[in-house]
Amino acid sequence: MIRFDHVFKRYPNGREALSDLSLELASGEIAFLTGHSGAGKSSLLKLIALIERPSRGQVIVNGQNVGSVPRSKIPAYRRQIGVVFQDHKLLHDRTIFDNIALPLIIAGIGTKEIGKRVRAALDQVGLLGREQSRPLELSTGEQQRVGIARAVVSKPPILIADEPTGNLDPDLSLEVMNIFRRFNEVGVTVLIASHDLYLLEQFPVRRIRLEGGKIVDSDEAPQKLLDPARLMENRKP
Repeated sequence: MIRFDHVFKRYPNGREALSDLSLELASGEIAFLTGHSGAGKSSLLKLIALIERPSRGQVIVNGQNVGSVPRSKIPAYRRQIGVVFQDHKLLHDRTIFDNIALPLIIAGIGTKEIGKRVRAALDQVGLLGREQSRPLELSTGEQQRVGIARAVVSKPPILIADEPTGNLDPDLSLEVMNIFRRFNEVGVTVLIASHDLYLLEQFPVRRIRLEGGKIVDSDEAPQKLLDPARLMENRKP
């Protein structure tokens, strides 16, 4: 599903964010991308989303070499990838419905189908009924769930998230991670960049640790996620 073959990413200022990085993530897999700030996590995710292109090497996503995707085809390429940001990137002057519908409108989906998909996405993140609210009327955790709904409304086979719980308290972080878990259980490939040590301990899935733009550790044997009830039990003093 996602493969990096000896990938380098050097920015115009000379900083090398990724150095000779090779990685493979199977279809339907879920994994954490870990490492200190500046380790290369965000750069790796940007290459998958085709926000950036590799300087050298190949990034293959769903059988497609992202380096050879022409600019005119980038919007079509991105429809297979849902992206969740730490700061939500919601449009504050639009309703929740309009925020989530935006990718579908751009894709030319019909009005009736948009309504069905937006409501289904809101239902999946527990916000059905809040369609006409505006982002600033929601809590931080609810805003993040809107961001997730927008990322999955197009039913992408791949979901990537860059520090999606960075602004949330532990309980909300756990809630958001369980949403990702549910999408993975229905076959979505999920890659989450995080340095949240508590979450890493509670979700024993594959971890890919970056340091200085290189992979220094990768558990190649992903395990089954813990049951949510057990996760909450582990938090009791």
